Amino acid sequence: MATVTYRQASRVYPGAERPAVNALNLDIADGEFLVLVGPSGCGKSTSLRMLAGLEDVNSGSIHIGDRDVTHLPPKDRDIAMVFQNYALYPHMSVADNMGFALKIAGVNKAEIRTRVEEAAKILDLTQYLDRKPKALSGGQRQRVAMGRAIVREPQVFLMDEPLSNLDAKLRASTRTQIASLQRRLGVTTVYVTHDQIEAMTMGDRVAVLKDGLLQQVGTPREMFDRPANVFVAGFIGSPAMNLLELPLVDGGVQFGSSVVPLSREAVKQAADEGASTATLGVRPEHLDIVSSEGKAEGLEVVVDVVEELGADANIYGSAKVGGKNVDLVVHVNGRQVPFKGETIRVVPRTGETHLFSTRSGERLSD
Repeated sequence: MATVTYRQASRVYPGAERPAVNALNLDIADGEFLVLVGPSGCGKSTSLRMLAGLEDVNSGSIHIGDRDVTHLPPKDRDIAMVFQNYALYPHMSVADNMGFALKIAGVNKAEIRTRVEEAAKILDLTQYLDRKPKALSGGQRQRVAMGRAIVREPQVFLMDEPLSNLDAKLRASTRTQIASLQRRLGVTTVYVTHDQIEAMTMGDRVAVLKDGLLQQVGTPREMFDRPANVFVAGFIGSPAMNLLELPLVDGGVQFGSSVVPLSREAVKQAADEGASTATLGVRPEHLDIVSSEGKAEGLEVVVDVVEELGADANIYGSAKVGGKNVDLVVHVNGRQVPFKGETIRVVPRTGETHLFSTRSGERLSD
């Protein structure tokens, strides 16, 4: 097993105006499951391929354990990669696919068979060892690709969106299997996905990238509770966090007819920037519907769409903020769902708000 370290690692494609990966600094612990996540084109796959030796590193360095592998060929890095499209040999049996890398490396047949059978047992593939890939389902093929990586006993597993070709139900069950398997094997794993649900449910830590730049790295809970900036706040969480640019007032921000109280330090930070507004973030599950009777509180929201989920529901609506219509999502109990076209009033739950600079997008103290 080994640690993985990116030190100011950058990749600039020929003819590109900006780096695909820009001065990436990242330390991955021995045995850790780290997920690289972000939208298409953010540099996550390029970062993985740099570690694999499939992309050049134009500046900076990459280390696996104590070895500088920046310019080593892939075969000398002691890594195993699981690809999005499985990359299985169609004319070979499952057993031959899983043991092929060992055969090329000159491992004797008895050792290959032992390792393949052990991996097949772990992955519940024993009964399929004599079959060809075409006779397997998508999930089974992905497990074969995993088995091929396991038998090599590498220092690091690299996984590039391995579940994207599976249907939703199979994807959910397979991600649980992969996470469980990684914990059993204890192999350092770097996993790339654009799906933030995969990132939050699988990783020990999550690294969020945007435009080749690392935005934040931390545990899934840290990402959810304290996003570093507006981008991370809007990317992590499903449905996404509501982000509203609101006027700064004495002691907080104006939220409809209510004032959302904020810490003195947060308000001072926003005021020191010379801004008259700040961006308030509040997750859909942290917006409470309040009675319209008596004193009108909170923000008025017109319900546009109701997404029934059974035990609960998502309410998609619009509200007037600063003279503009903005979209909001409210997560409610499934037994208390308003009707489409109805007007409701919502307030953020105390202690469950986030404040960001309108200018820089960075988190303000709260």
